[in-house]
Amino acid sequence: MDIRPNDSPMADEPPTEDAFDVDGAFNDMALGAATRAAIGGMGITDPTPIQARCIPHLLAERDLIGQARTGSGKTLAFAVPIVERCDPSLRQVQALVLVPTRELAIQVAAVTATLTASGSLRVQSLYGGRSIRPEHTALRRGPQIVIGTPGRTLDHLRQGNLKLSAVRLLVLDEADEMLDKGFARDVEAILERTPRERQTALFSATMPKWVANTAKKHLRAPETVEIDSHLQAPPSVEHIVYTIEKSDKMEALQRLLDERDGSIIVFGRTKHGVRKLARQLDSLGYRVAALQGNLRQNARERVLADFRSGAAPVLVATNVAARGLDVEGVDQVVNYDLPDSQQLFTHRVGRTGRMGRSGEAVTFVTPDEGRKWREIERGLGHRVVRESWKSREGRPRRTGQASAP
Repeated sequence: MDIRPNDSPMADEPPTEDAFDVDGAFNDMALGAATRAAIGGMGITDPTPIQARCIPHLLAERDLIGQARTGSGKTLAFAVPIVERCDPSLRQVQALVLVPTRELAIQVAAVTATLTASGSLRVQSLYGGRSIRPEHTALRRGPQIVIGTPGRTLDHLRQGNLKLSAVRLLVLDEADEMLDKGFARDVEAILERTPRERQTALFSATMPKWVANTAKKHLRAPETVEIDSHLQAPPSVEHIVYTIEKSDKMEALQRLLDERDGSIIVFGRTKHGVRKLARQLDSLGYRVAALQGNLRQNARERVLADFRSGAAPVLVATNVAARGLDVEGVDQVVNYDLPDSQQLFTHRVGRTGRMGRSGEAVTFVTPDEGRKWREIERGLGHRVVRESWKSREGRPRRTGQASAP
C-alpha cells in the first residue's frame, strides 16, 4: 500500500495553516510549519508525555528507548521526527519502522501519511497476506518512509526490491516482541542491511530487562524515557478476576456478553480455539467475528471493519489482536484463556481504557492455572483480588444486551 496523504482515511484534504492556529500545535518543539499544520489537523494541540519527552531527543538525532503504556501516543512520538528528518528531494528509503503485525503496519503508515499532508514524502507499508508485486512497484517509485513487518521486509531485501543504505532513522515498534526469539533472526538480518551510523529508537508498552540488554548492541548511548513505567496496565481499566471451572467458562462468557453495552474483545489462546469459540457464539445468536493469524489480509481487514462499525461488536481473537489494534470505545476485554506472560496480559488489557477512557478487563483463571496467574501478578507488581465465579452467579444481571442481535 503506497500511502499518499489524500489516500489516508485520516486526512480527506491537506490541511492549510489557515485552518487552525499552527502556533498552538506542539509550539515548544522545533517543527516545520507543515508538520505543525498536520498535527493540528488531527485535532491535537498538546503532546502526550511520551511525545513531549521523546520527540526532542529524536529530532536531536539521539538513540532512544521509549516505554509508555498502550494508548499513550507512542506512534506520533516517532512519526513526527521521522517526517521532520526525511528529505523529500531524495528518492531513497530514509526511515524504516519495523512492527510485529499487519494491522500495526497499516495503522502506523496511516498516521505517518497524515503527517505528510503536504504530499512531499511517500510512505510505503510492507506486510504479508497480499501480493508482493504492488509493493515492489511502489518501492520503485522511491518512498522515503517504509513501515513493514520483518518477514515481508526481508523478502523485499532478498529480492533486491528494497535498499536500506540511506536509512537515517530506524524504529522498532513493540520492541519487546521484535527482539524476542520469534522475530529476532529476521530483525537482525534487516539491521545488517542498514548503515552503522543510523539513529535507532525502540518503543514498547513493556520493556523487560532482557530487551534493554539485547538493545545495547544496536543502540549508541541511548536516552531512556519511561512514562508510568510502574503501571503495567492503563489506570482507567477495572480488573476483575474469576476463579472458574473450565466447564463453566462458556456459560460465564455468555452472561458477560449479555450484560455489556459496547464492543468486547474476547481473547483465546489458539487459532483453533478462537475459531471454535466464535462458531459457538455465532450459533447462539451473538454478532461475532474471529481474528486469528491464518486469515488472509482482506479477510482480516473485513473482520476489523465489522468490529469497528459495530456490525460484529464481539471480536474473538488470538494474541494477534493484542498489539497494533487501535479501536476506539472497546468497552471490555475478556481473557477467556489466560495469556502465557505478563507482557501479553498487559498488551491484551491495553485494548480497552485507551487514552484515559474507562474500560474493564475480566480474566478467567481455572484451578490448574493458579501458578501461571501468580507469575503474571508478579510481573504486574501488584495483586488483583480474585473471586469465585460461583459466588457471582446469584447476583442479579446488569441490564443491556450488547452482543445478541
